[in-house]
Amino acid sequence: MITVIGSINLDLIATVDRLPAPGETVPGSGFKTAPGGKGANQALAAARAGASVRMVGAVGKDAFAGEALACLNDGKVDLSGVAKTDEPTGTALILVGGDGENMIAVVPGANATVLPANVGTAAPEKGDIVLLQHEIPLETVDAALDATAAAGAIAILNTAPFRKEAASFLGKANYVVANETEFDLYCEALALEGADRPARMKAFAVATGRTIIVTLGGEGVLAATPEAFLSVPALKITPVDTVGAGDTFCGYLAAGLAESLALGDALRRAAVAGSLACLEPGAQPAIPLAGEVDEAIAAAQAR
Repeated sequence: MITVIGSINLDLIATVDRLPAPGETVPGSGFKTAPGGKGANQALAAARAGASVRMVGAVGKDAFAGEALACLNDGKVDLSGVAKTDEPTGTALILVGGDGENMIAVVPGANATVLPANVGTAAPEKGDIVLLQHEIPLETVDAALDATAAAGAIAILNTAPFRKEAASFLGKANYVVANETEFDLYCEALALEGADRPARMKAFAVATGRTIIVTLGGEGVLAATPEAFLSVPALKITPVDTVGAGDTFCGYLAAGLAESLALGDALRRAAVAGSLACLEPGAQPAIPLAGEVDEAIAAAQAR
């Protein structure tokens, strides 16, 4: 079982030819809404990868709630741990440029009500996987890491968005997943030594006894364990929209580890899934199914 404790949002997405500079207004060419939130995205990705998934989080009692949960319902994610609160459902305001890059502002809403007391809803068991991010209160993330360790379960912490105060508990997670920008910022917060990023990753792994995974977008993925260093390429694609690619990676990684795949194989599958998620607009609508990932892996190996 994979339990995801995290955010549930409705994404409000505008497309523009190019992203604006500070203070600049640019014309948009399209608008739509889609379910999102890092927690919900990762839960759906794990479910589409074939895992049994439970979501712990919160939505409002407003019109956005049903749409925010629609894909999770369709994906057969267990929503018994999702509370309905008087706060509005979380929203993300997203601008997507013509090159597929994006800018995002997140309004937490109900996600801010996911407190340490909610961690009991997760009730992880020995060998389960608990997947966490930073779009809920950090004290809840910290409490969930402690509860996961006490249960003998496995914690995967996605460090997005970067929050300096989280540096104190990164070492509690069995697997830490950061993009290159986030990792570099945490290196400063943790005063990690090393001449380059791989050296600093190895320093983190040795100091904590944990595994650090750094995603590099189109350049693939790096991972350091206390004993080894791995590099996995991404698929060569022309991105349409990178929103949700990192969440797809995390969900597929959790599913791979739940299937007891070797770390290198789990990373490879997750990297391919993250690449495929860039080929369609939106976060959850773009998350590929397991069969699509299998086909892409087979095609890449046949080349």
